[in-house]
Amino acid sequence: MGFDNPSIPWSELERVLSDRRRPRNVPAGADGGDSPAWSHKRGPYVPAPIERPTDAVPYAELHAHSSFSFLDGASSPEDLVEEAERLGLHALAITDHDGFYGIVRFAEAAQGRQVKTVYGAELSLQLPKPQKGEADPAGSHLLVLARGQEGYHRLAAAITHAQLRGAEKGRPLYDLDALAAQADGHWAILTGCRKGAVRRALADRGLTGGTDAAAAELDQLVALFGADAVHVELIDHGDPQDSAVNDVLAGLAADRGLPTVATNNVHYATPGRRQLAAAVAAVRANRSLDELDGWLPVHAGAHLRSGAEMQRRFARYPGAVARTVALADELAFPLRAARPALPKLPVPEGHTPMSWLRQLVWDAVPRRYPDLKPQDRARIGHELDVIEQKDFPGYFLIVHGIVQEARRRGILCQGRGSAANSAICYLLDITAVDAIAYGLPFERFLSSLREEEPDIDVDFDSDRREEIIQWVYATYGRDRAAQVANVIQYRPKNAIRDMARALGHSPGQQDAFSKQVEGWGASLSTGDGHDIPDQVIEYAEELLKAPRHLGIHSGGMVLTDRPVGEVVPIEHARMENRTVIQWDKDDASWMGLVKFDLLGLGMLAALQYCFDLIRGSTGRTGSWPPSRRRRRRSTTCCAGPTRSGCSRSSPGRRWVCCRDCSRAGSTTW
Repeated sequence: MGFDNPSIPWSELERVLSDRRRPRNVPAGADGGDSPAWSHKRGPYVPAPIERPTDAVPYAELHAHSSFSFLDGASSPEDLVEEAERLGLHALAITDHDGFYGIVRFAEAAQGRQVKTVYGAELSLQLPKPQKGEADPAGSHLLVLARGQEGYHRLAAAITHAQLRGAEKGRPLYDLDALAAQADGHWAILTGCRKGAVRRALADRGLTGGTDAAAAELDQLVALFGADAVHVELIDHGDPQDSAVNDVLAGLAADRGLPTVATNNVHYATPGRRQLAAAVAAVRANRSLDELDGWLPVHAGAHLRSGAEMQRRFARYPGAVARTVALADELAFPLRAARPALPKLPVPEGHTPMSWLRQLVWDAVPRRYPDLKPQDRARIGHELDVIEQKDFPGYFLIVHGIVQEARRRGILCQGRGSAANSAICYLLDITAVDAIAYGLPFERFLSSLREEEPDIDVDFDSDRREEIIQWVYATYGRDRAAQVANVIQYRPKNAIRDMARALGHSPGQQDAFSKQVEGWGASLSTGDGHDIPDQVIEYAEELLKAPRHLGIHSGGMVLTDRPVGEVVPIEHARMENRTVIQWDKDDASWMGLVKFDLLGLGMLAALQYCFDLIRGSTGRTGSWPPSRRRRRRSTTCCAGPTRSGCSRSSPGRRWVCCRDCSRAGSTTW
């Protein structure tokens, strides 16, 4: 530190002095590339102690948006679950826009709670284009709740089809007739919010002239999905016309014998987050709060309410609150019941995946281990037994197939990480480290006593990795293979910048404010002398760790036996010819989806360039991986069996040999 050096925050100085300049979990020497894929692992949810009321009025909230509606919800799934438990709700449904982005965290947070979990989505119909930047997004909404596991798979498939049918990311294309055919009685349909077709007809033409139009829209829903599926949704946020609209909707339901259900169209857990909800809406619209004022709701009512409060608000509509409980009981199921298995690979006739894996391994033994010792044979047999016990033969066969295809194409590749502890991976040419020779413990990679899935990371020539990724898509199909998403969360700098924009500060001020905080970390650290307004800091702190948009994992792919789009919706990635699931690697792991890491390593590309240069200039070619046959360290003379006495001299690393020995004077041994 010199006199002319700029000042740095104390936290930065502490990191430098303690050698913590790298992000946590990133080892020394990491070059910041995508191999290895250094990413923070989301820790398990730790439930907060909550005392649930014993006298709560039974009520299930069936229409709630979390922060995974991406700038249209101001509370995380975990916060919503905790508030629902605190209020004594019977069940809670997460219905984010066009996807299941946050439902794994929702399900994880609900474990051990009494709140039942219902899964659904609010589908955006008739979108002319992606709606980010629009003050009042176009299109209409259809609120769908999955009826059990089968309904869940059908809804995921419908969202996948719409997301991939749209040519642009953020513009799913739904067809109502196709949705009705997909539902086949396995969905519950709610008439929805002001963007729902029924309420929208009332709003467009007024309560007097719009009743017939609303009735026509309701009749269309019944014709498409059936009277048993359609429920007329009543919402009361305290707006002047809420009661009048609910009266019309209840009358339409009574005339058709349809049930009414009360919801609160939740966008945040507690009333205190109303201002933050308005701020994130301004960010979504690329406007300040002042510019968005005419489109913002005047109330702070879109929060979770207790059953007793909902019963008071909907006293004019008998049964609307109680029906939510009965409907939730029909819909709720544990999410992990929907976990898939790995694809069933074709194996030669007469073989199972496990027997075929055993044959591949034992056929490779003579090539790798010409003189296999009994204890080494037992080691290989033990590894195979653990793989069979954990039911992972398909996983190893898939990785083996991917690596073999890369070698067939002449693409340099190499398994790394804990997989190097496996003799099976060595025999299958996935890794090049002899786990037996080096005495590496197999249990560091896979153990019968642990629940972790195997994790084989394979590095490919970064210039040609895309060939392998596209080969996987082509081999297993776009419906059974997809890449893992990366949920881009708010960090201090962009949280400050977005909240400053929402609160009306100029672009120059936004940039100046963001430079006064550190770019990474879980909290805002501004140091002394900053001029960031308190309200900007307050909102930014609430926004930290909230999801902002989806990215793409550097190389993780998931493969499933049933179409993966029936387990989690798939959508377009920004990269050409890439499709991603709506979950990140931690969510996929919690759900039991096995991830295959196909990573690009620049050093392998550099090695390939070297091989090409050598071949071009000398004509010499070599094999990959290179031979790793170890030199014998015998002290007997190599010139003949009758001579002996050759030995190594430690200081000079030279052989002390007879004059006929080829090792004489050698500098290597």
